[in-house]
Amino acid sequence: MKVGEKTGKPVVATGNVHYLNPNDKIYRKILIHSQGGANPLNRASLPDVHFRSTDEMLAEFAFLGEEKAREIVVTNSNLVADWMDDLKPIKDDLYTPKIEGAEDEVRNMSYTMARSIYGDELPEIVEARLEKELKSIIGHGFAVIYLISHKLVKKSLNEGYLVGSRGSVGSSLVATMTEITEVNPLPPHYICSSCKHSEFFDDGSVGSGFDLPDKDCPNCGAALTKEGQDIPFETFLGFKGDKVPDIDLNFSGEYQPVAHAYTKELFGEDYVYRAGTIGTVAEKTAFGYVRNYERDMNMTIRGAEIDRLVQGCTGVKRTTGQHPGGIIVIPDYMDVYDFSPIQFPADATDSEWKTTHFDFHSIHDNVLKLDILGHDDPTAIRMLQDLSGIDPKTIPTDDKEVMKLFGSTESLGVKPADIDSKTGTLGIPEFGTRFVRQMLEQTKPTTFSELVQISGLSHGTDVWLGNAEELIKNDICSLAEVIGCRDDIMVFLIYQGLDSSLAFQIMESVRKGKGLTEDMEAAMIENKVPNWYIDSCKKIKYMFPKAHAAAYVLMAVRIAYFKVHHPLFFYATYFTVRADDFDLTAMVNGKEATKAKMQEINAKGLEASTKEKNLLTVLEIANEMLARGFSFQKVDLYKSSADEFIIDGDQLIPPFNAIPSLGTNVAKAIVEAREDGEFLSKEDLQQRGKVSKTIIQYMDDQGCLDGLPDQNQLSLF
Repeated sequence: MKVGEKTGKPVVATGNVHYLNPNDKIYRKILIHSQGGANPLNRASLPDVHFRSTDEMLAEFAFLGEEKAREIVVTNSNLVADWMDDLKPIKDDLYTPKIEGAEDEVRNMSYTMARSIYGDELPEIVEARLEKELKSIIGHGFAVIYLISHKLVKKSLNEGYLVGSRGSVGSSLVATMTEITEVNPLPPHYICSSCKHSEFFDDGSVGSGFDLPDKDCPNCGAALTKEGQDIPFETFLGFKGDKVPDIDLNFSGEYQPVAHAYTKELFGEDYVYRAGTIGTVAEKTAFGYVRNYERDMNMTIRGAEIDRLVQGCTGVKRTTGQHPGGIIVIPDYMDVYDFSPIQFPADATDSEWKTTHFDFHSIHDNVLKLDILGHDDPTAIRMLQDLSGIDPKTIPTDDKEVMKLFGSTESLGVKPADIDSKTGTLGIPEFGTRFVRQMLEQTKPTTFSELVQISGLSHGTDVWLGNAEELIKNDICSLAEVIGCRDDIMVFLIYQGLDSSLAFQIMESVRKGKGLTEDMEAAMIENKVPNWYIDSCKKIKYMFPKAHAAAYVLMAVRIAYFKVHHPLFFYATYFTVRADDFDLTAMVNGKEATKAKMQEINAKGLEASTKEKNLLTVLEIANEMLARGFSFQKVDLYKSSADEFIIDGDQLIPPFNAIPSLGTNVAKAIVEAREDGEFLSKEDLQQRGKVSKTIIQYMDDQGCLDGLPDQNQLSLF
């Protein structure tokens, strides 16, 4: 008070509030106790810091006298409050970065690409879709988001890495024309790359353009290209086209850091930040805290009270982190502090990126987030391209032998018993898990659109089990007819005659798990929507966007093409890119040894560790490769790569980092060391390659060091 009076500054009382009610004090006690001696508050009894009423505050400061207490608790509090204008701690408008001429660039780019595909005189269906989308995109200030995404993807493509799109961005034709996604959302159609003749099927009779039969151009005789997945734009930007676009891109894990760094180049270091995440106390962790508190305080707490204390501690902020791919872009006419404080993740000041203190969900309506994610599929496609010289974009999407993979093992040349699977999709992304293989066995898909259905069904909640599965099993409808992706609902209902606005509302309600209102159900009955379809809508809790499913299936079909037609390229890529755990002893010793190891892990059932389950997946692929007549060599001291499986005739040579506990850095050190000349002994390998004795022993046991003496021989003559 004296300092305030001396300097002429008003003094204001504060409650130092940490929790709302006095009885919440116990939660703070438990949480601080969990930090042990690291928290100085543990060395003293904790003060009461609940939210006090005015009377309680006056009582706390009564020692100053009634007049002074009222001045600092009531008068000065109101004084400071009156100084402040109305302000919003968090903005409620969207602030996107500005790029001069972005609107014109996106429009021109879209039309230039469309004309190069469909001809100078665009088909009415193409032009109408482009105009409808551009009106929304430009009208709501989203052109800059498209332009940034285009630049990121273009840079990756120029450097030889395909980019996979996630989520519903493939619902946008402008995104297709600006090369952000490979998914074309127009109705299925033929297009002639020579004379630009086109034929569209916009009556719902064809699920995917890739399923159209091969056909030659009636005008010039050239083979027609097949395109179109029939996806409405509304899935992406909402019915009014005003939903903030969320463009998620899957870059190769190898390329992801380059794409992240490129955003700094585009906007400047002061305007891009990693999206922060907030790690909270999980229920199991809170249970541990409560139990430790009970033990250390020599207390005995009843079960119901333990549950109450656990609930009180659960969800409290524990640490901060960073989103694996989320980049927040602050416009250059604003300051990052207009939206969020910033910090280093978990206080790691050596981190390359600062993060937003608020997690993205708190500010997602105000700033632009780019999802630049790392994924194995583009890395695998790049390796397959390097091995084969085949441009992945030229791979057919309707290869008959490839399509057989999803229903049988015939195109692999093995029997189901050989690989313990009735389908040939082991190792194919999205289609290799036991759950999805079981779906394939039940549904026997034969077309691209049916594979998109499977992808949608396998990623939704309450869409397959107890829903579509029962409908197909009881012959009520076929795989092509069930609801697989959220977009199917809107498209089907419009074809049935419902108003497009209502069809959109029904789709949104169903995909969010809210079911159907009475009015929605009445409109569906009036338009002769089957009862099974209405019942199916009511059961659904979450649905996948069709564009996401189509992008996944496109990648899967390309990888499957190599599995069928270039098997060793496929297996070398799979083991290099996707696998982390190996049992080289079993794999090198052939089919019987590999099967024996698989049986050993299977026999453990639920007792098997996560590492063993991961190894089982790798062994299944190895067993399939062996069943197809290929084999593994031992790690070769002079032929093996540091981190890639190498093809040698009809065999694969494992890399050094496939050896248990041998990291990639040591593997690279061995490769570098052998470039300086042959190893004279195991001792020489250990010193020059920086290899531990345990790994030397393992390599020796495997027969990788045959003929290499233990120590350097000193010649006297």
